Amino acid sequence: MKVFGKVKKGEGKGAKLGFPTVNVELEEKTRNGVYAGSAKLGDKNYKAGIFVNLDGKLLEAHLVGFSGDLYGEEIEIKIGKKIRNVMKFKSEEELERQIKKDISIISNF
Repeated sequence: MKVFGKVKKGEGKGAKLGFPTVNVELEEKTRNGVYAGSAKLGDKNYKAGIFVNLDGKLLEAHLVGFSGDLYGEEIEIKIGKKIRNVMKFKSEEELERQIKKDISIISNF
């Protein structure tokens, strides 16, 4: 599934943990979870770790190897294979460890 949209400002939780994300509202509800995928910015492609939130209306994507500000930019994101369901974590440290595992899996796709 491909998603096209304008990057909007989020709450900054991913950046605080060291994994900044681009946030794109979804036009159609999508199944929640964590996915491997890709993002296209102009003529560059990036592997992406994608999180679809609990209500299935917001996509957050961490672009592997990208740094910079994309607020207001148009982006194309391809949602690929689901790698896990949404989980609750007891601490930010536990969440950070899981994100590192997810990014490792995604980087090998």
